[in-house]
Amino acid sequence: MKTLIIAEKPDMGRNIAAAIEPKAKNFRTYLEGDRYIITWAIGHLVELAEPDAYDEKYKKWNINDLPIIPDTFKLVPNRKTRDQLKVIAQLAKRSNLLINSCDAGREGQHIFSLIQRHLKLRQPVKRLWISDLTPETIRRGFAELKDGAEFENLTKAARARSEADWLIGMNGSRAFTTKHNVLISVGRVQTPVLALVYDRQKQIEAFSSLKYFDVEGHFAQSETSYKGIWQGERITDQKKAEQLAQKIRGKQGRIASYEVKDTKEFPFRLYDLTLLQREANSRYGFSAKKTLDLAQALYEKHKVISYPRTNSNYVTEQNIPEMHKALQALQGTAYDEFVRGADRSLVHKGNRFVCNPAKVEDHHAILPTNRKAKGLSADEQKLYDLIVRRFLSQFYPAAEYKLHTVMTEVEKERFKTTVKELRKIGWKAIYADQKKEKTRGARNANKEDEEKEEIEVSEPFTLNRDEAVHCADALVKEKETQPPKHFTEGTLLKAMESAGKQIEDEELRDAMKESGLGTPATRAATIERLKKVGYIEMQGKKILLTQKGRTVIELIRGAGVELLTSPEMTGHWERRLNEISKGTASDDRFMENVKKFATMIVDKVRLQARADKASFESAEGPAKTLGREKSPAKAARAKTTAKKSSAARAAASTATSVIAGCPRPGCSGSIFMGRKGYGCSNYSVGCSFVIWKENHGRMLTDSQVKALIEKGKTGKMKLVRADGTPAEGRLILQNKETGELAIQP
Repeated sequence: MKTLIIAEKPDMGRNIAAAIEPKAKNFRTYLEGDRYIITWAIGHLVELAEPDAYDEKYKKWNINDLPIIPDTFKLVPNRKTRDQLKVIAQLAKRSNLLINSCDAGREGQHIFSLIQRHLKLRQPVKRLWISDLTPETIRRGFAELKDGAEFENLTKAARARSEADWLIGMNGSRAFTTKHNVLISVGRVQTPVLALVYDRQKQIEAFSSLKYFDVEGHFAQSETSYKGIWQGERITDQKKAEQLAQKIRGKQGRIASYEVKDTKEFPFRLYDLTLLQREANSRYGFSAKKTLDLAQALYEKHKVISYPRTNSNYVTEQNIPEMHKALQALQGTAYDEFVRGADRSLVHKGNRFVCNPAKVEDHHAILPTNRKAKGLSADEQKLYDLIVRRFLSQFYPAAEYKLHTVMTEVEKERFKTTVKELRKIGWKAIYADQKKEKTRGARNANKEDEEKEEIEVSEPFTLNRDEAVHCADALVKEKETQPPKHFTEGTLLKAMESAGKQIEDEELRDAMKESGLGTPATRAATIERLKKVGYIEMQGKKILLTQKGRTVIELIRGAGVELLTSPEMTGHWERRLNEISKGTASDDRFMENVKKFATMIVDKVRLQARADKASFESAEGPAKTLGREKSPAKAARAKTTAKKSSAARAAASTATSVIAGCPRPGCSGSIFMGRKGYGCSNYSVGCSFVIWKENHGRMLTDSQVKALIEKGKTGKMKLVRADGTPAEGRLILQNKETGELAIQP
């Protein structure tokens, strides 16, 4: 009898075979050597059964048949990969020991557990738990195999997560869908994430912009010139600001106070998956899913980074030698100059900024391996570069600055200046060839009322506090308070990680990681799911809420099941799952609470009045009504097929439904394309701006409307005047309040 190794994916299985059974014979669906048979899953080979597996009546969606709460959940093979499951079943008959070599995490544990349960495999189990796929790590992992029983609690947590999602998703989706006759997808994690987007959208719509004026003084003392911002209550009267500027212009002043202190900026922390996804979205516009897919390829296919699905920014003591080997391996590559400048003594077991075993659970931070990167695609190279530079920065000292804070007084008016003088570049040398790195977690990033006028200089900055200052000029700058920003995938991931709490402090954010929405491995899939069911859409990097997404949240909250939309509540559930995996909480008690909650959802929805079908409609047409589809997933597939069959419909996809921001003064809405015209998203709260599609004898295009809103005019074209006579000229936006257009010859 031989030992059967079950990997999660074919690439991983082949990597394992190459490391421990290099002469294994390839039988396409498995590899066999003298001691081992190596095969693999292809993702989830086994899944939870649909409701009709418990009772035929569930084939038809009926609110009176809810809630559906199985005593024991049934498992069924995934139809697409049933053949591979049969292969594993046959190979298991020839084996007396199983080695679970699926990804070292909750989902990998779940994939193996489902196969084991469905096939009723009784052989003893060992667990391979490794963080990269280099041959050295694989061989060391096999030398240090763990007993499968050690992961029983992780299996319980994985099973509880899967069954909880089934209960909430199946009952919630069927209840709301049948009640309102529109396909509505509800989920334990996806719904509170949608609520985050909804709440942000409501904040943006409720925002009222305020115009104000800054007075900027330009000062000189000997050879030093600098600027300062007037300090006082915000000025909303332009005339008052102009008078203040006139008052100080050309006058002598003094330095009222001058403080200089030394500061240091240490390297940013090593990447976990969520932080990597946020950075890649910010720098390259990669979606969370794309970043995960690229990272997985760098891990599995190229073997140049460690396991990416981690939630830790630290390493353990055992990883320190590996980091030094990886640094050595980067010699002679494009990073050779940085390797030569590295200080190896900075990365050691006592450096708690890098090495903190208490903050490493299943996996350490993402690191490059000691394998040289070859044959990477352009996007793989971009992501690899992010990881390598962040890694290299740990071998460099802090950047050192002198922070100059100056208060200048002219005519009894005070102006503040903050100058950040670079003394030693330190780790920032790693990024000197790129655009300036944004400091993550800047505390004043969203405070419009305190404009951060910090000037960074590389040359020495000196002032004599006892010498007079001349005000060479004073400028009045018109400013406007800004609404909260739309989520991007990067900022939404950050909100998911902290269960919706906008925590800038890194230590506090770390403490919230155990109660975030989803896991690093599942957050990207959640965002993709929200796109797929039509609740959100992308406008560049911005995430916009669709009309259907808005109505769904309002219906759920209106039904009295606000908990289903609560990020913090779902975050607490995720923390409980984490506690189950550690053996400090009961999976049975968790599931009992989930069953009660699923029952409560159904009971509340039964009492709700049916929503008007028009409330789900947006620019792309009416929402899908409940027909003969058996499940939301099938309806989504049908919708996708219909879209592919119509080029015209594809051209009018949601990606182009938002044209521009509303130009009406004081309105922060967005202009959407409707059936007859381009209107504002704030129409429901009184915005009357609209540009009709048919205008002056033309059917306007999206680009022409965008030009009207952003530039105030179109290019020249043939038009028709109000009296019916032909004309040639440009259309101009004559009235920003109403959207009225006129012809300009």
